[in-house]
Amino acid sequence: MRRPRGEPGSRAPRPTEGAICAGPGEPWSPSPNSMLRVLLSAQASSARLSGLLLLPPLQPCCLGPSKWGDRPSGGGPHAGPVQGLQRLLEQARSPGELLRWLGQNPTKVRAHHYPVALRRLGQLLGPRPGPPPVEQVTLQDLSQLIIRNCPSFDIHTIHVCLHLAVLLGFPSDGPLVTALEQERKFRLPPKPPPPLQPVLRGGQRLEAALSCPHFLRHPQQHLIHSLAEARPEELTPHVMVLLAQHLARHRLREPQLLEAIAHFLVVQEAQLNSKVVQKLVLPFGRLNYLPLEQQFMPCLERILAREAGMAPLATVNILMSLCQLRCLPFRALHFVFSPGFIDHVSDTPYALIVRRYLSLLDTAVELELPGYRGPRLPRRQQVPIFPQPLITDRARSKYSHKDIVAEGLRQLLGEEKYRQDLTVPPGYCTDFLLCVSSNGAVLPVRTQDPFLPYPPRSCLQSQAAWNPTTQDSTQRVLLILRERWHFCRDSRVLLGSRALRERHLGLIGYQLLPLPFEELESQRGLPQLKSYLRQKLQALGLRWGPEGG
Repeated sequence: MRRPRGEPGSRAPRPTEGAICAGPGEPWSPSPNSMLRVLLSAQASSARLSGLLLLPPLQPCCLGPSKWGDRPSGGGPHAGPVQGLQRLLEQARSPGELLRWLGQNPTKVRAHHYPVALRRLGQLLGPRPGPPPVEQVTLQDLSQLIIRNCPSFDIHTIHVCLHLAVLLGFPSDGPLVTALEQERKFRLPPKPPPPLQPVLRGGQRLEAALSCPHFLRHPQQHLIHSLAEARPEELTPHVMVLLAQHLARHRLREPQLLEAIAHFLVVQEAQLNSKVVQKLVLPFGRLNYLPLEQQFMPCLERILAREAGMAPLATVNILMSLCQLRCLPFRALHFVFSPGFIDHVSDTPYALIVRRYLSLLDTAVELELPGYRGPRLPRRQQVPIFPQPLITDRARSKYSHKDIVAEGLRQLLGEEKYRQDLTVPPGYCTDFLLCVSSNGAVLPVRTQDPFLPYPPRSCLQSQAAWNPTTQDSTQRVLLILRERWHFCRDSRVLLGSRALRERHLGLIGYQLLPLPFEELESQRGLPQLKSYLRQKLQALGLRWGPEGG
């Protein structure tokens, strides 16, 4: 059963298609059809579209007292005349009549009457895309009335009038829209002035740049070059530590900046402790760069002699950097290998990392310092140096060529003739290891001892890749991946840790076969990679398959 019109729950009567405003006291919004006609009208200007899209939605204009003290409908001595004028405006039959009611009743006109007049003007113009001709004098007079009184409008009335003026087609650069827009901007709360930026000089600019997260994530070498021009007196230990850490983190082998750090260390020697020095020295070892500063090593030796007992971990960190540079001072080695130092660090939270570093230093003494006659790390204190792939390799494993090289070796040699990720004494993790007979045949690894003895039997044997006169004539070949991140940025210089690893493995007696990333990246697909590996192995005189045994 259909409900009679007007009962609770019945549907409201459908508004006329072209209606633009609601009745008195009701919320108003343009009907979808009229809004669509405005948007699709061939004569719709950009001002009308921008106003339609950007201005806030309309709200009812007379929802309470205005700033002149208007009272709601039905109360107060002035309610009758004010509401009566609104009804007259809503029932006006022409734009001229609208203007007459506004101009003849100046004492009764309130701010909310002007939006009512603009709405009625929209109704009178009709829903047609092109509004009918209206006397320009009438529109100009209405505009002048609004312009003259808009300084007394509140912000809501200004918004509504501006919105309606744009919808009605008043030009965006015309006097009405311009005046309303100026009043709207004037009512906006003032923006607080931007905070004054301090004037940064030399070292302060360097510190601010190096502390910026964007700069830390995206190194820019041209900016690094410009920062090197800061005057020495403007640089502080904190600034230089930031610079050193930045160079080390991003593998930037910048000689000018590294020399500046070395010079700073020498000049400020008396004011620096070993905890700061370890951070300043870090990039030299990591970037495999020995500075030209002649006092660099004597300065570090004096600092180690002065600070070694105060900060054990910092002392070992400094020696690790010098180990990568092959510049280990004997006096400092005597100290860190002394029983007192070893016993002291054994009871500290960083005991394991110190023992690992001391094991590496002991390996360096064994392989690279034949003239050293001081104390050594006891065998019971030694631990594997780097038994797993380094952190950078694990973090970048998805970019590594290791998997495809392993597959190439499997198809080329067979799984039994190579070992992957094998840790060899004194604790270096290798990429791929092959065992080769004296005639060059690749042997199954399971039938051979893949390890060379450590320490080497003699200095001569340790430096020979393969000596057929020795008792063990099996040759151990290591395929070494040289990935892009194993080098200093934009350089062919291996990072210090990589160069140290290859140097020690070669001194123990392993024959190294480097596989540079440029060559690996140039291989398109597995067939090309297998051909590349075949050429590399055959260049060493290796044989495999039926002819190789």
